[in-house]
Amino acid sequence: MPDARRDLAALGVHWEPGDGALFRGIRFIDWTDREPVSASADFASGEGIGMRRTALHARLVERALEAGVRLRWNTHVALGSTVSLGREACRYGFLVGADGQSSRVRRWAGLDSCRLISRRFGFRRHYRMTAISDFVEVHWCGLGQVYITPVAPEEICVAVVTRHNSARMQEIIDTIPPLCERLQAKEAVTPERGALTTTQRLRRVVKGNVALIGDASGSVDAVTGEGLAIGFRQADLLSRSLAKGSFDLYAAEHDKTLRMPRRMAGGLLMADRHASMRKGAMHVLARSPELCHGLLQVHMGEESLPHLLLHRAVGIVRGLAFAGIPASDSERTST
Repeated sequence: MPDARRDLAALGVHWEPGDGALFRGIRFIDWTDREPVSASADFASGEGIGMRRTALHARLVERALEAGVRLRWNTHVALGSTVSLGREACRYGFLVGADGQSSRVRRWAGLDSCRLISRRFGFRRHYRMTAISDFVEVHWCGLGQVYITPVAPEEICVAVVTRHNSARMQEIIDTIPPLCERLQAKEAVTPERGALTTTQRLRRVVKGNVALIGDASGSVDAVTGEGLAIGFRQADLLSRSLAKGSFDLYAAEHDKTLRMPRRMAGGLLMADRHASMRKGAMHVLARSPELCHGLLQVHMGEESLPHLLLHRAVGIVRGLAFAGIPASDSERTST
């Protein structure tokens, strides 16, 4: 999204026109009522870009080489009393584990004490077709969410996330009539891939001269769309900390990079678990475009949540009234 693009630009990573496809905002569509309910918001500060992970990876590698990083591909890393790359001992001043939510570095360093807040199952495929709209679309149904992102002029990425371990991608897509008609597995240009998505909080992310970054250092559910952006922000924080000669700054401020995404994940996961709450919220957002826009700004760190609620409280109450939700019930839900 635009905030992540700014974070990458600060790291010196830029795009070529053919790297992906632009989108102008986020649209939520809830299909659990007889009639679908839709709410959308444009970004206030530029466009987002959808791109294949391979294209992003190529840009990151290009920038790393420009910065003088030596990359060792297909090299076994041994973690024991010493660290070795292949059969070569590795001497280091600082070691950073950037090896994902199942981090080996985290276990090796004794930093794996954590609290698992949520666990869900994700799938994705790419389809050769024109984007359905110039938004990233998030379709809600009883089994989970379907995310549709343009990644090229004639290609989209479809991702599905569910808390039901027995559900599969096409089964979930088929519960949404317009998507069922368009998205058949036989039309996909990549095979279905799957992974866990978790919200996980670590007790510590630094021990001596070892630090963790990205999903290795704690994660948020994919529903936020913030996983990569968090990593980019942590990279900037880590570099500023290393410039001071220690991980102290990183240890002190790491939790801030996850604070708002965790809050947003908590609210969205609650909406996933409680259909009546989600329906009420969607009706409020559908009737209050300014509130929807404001929440998107909060999500990207462009507005504070207290400021949004303070200045738009009247609109929220009116939206609740139109949605048929007593204000007293909304207050209990918020509490």
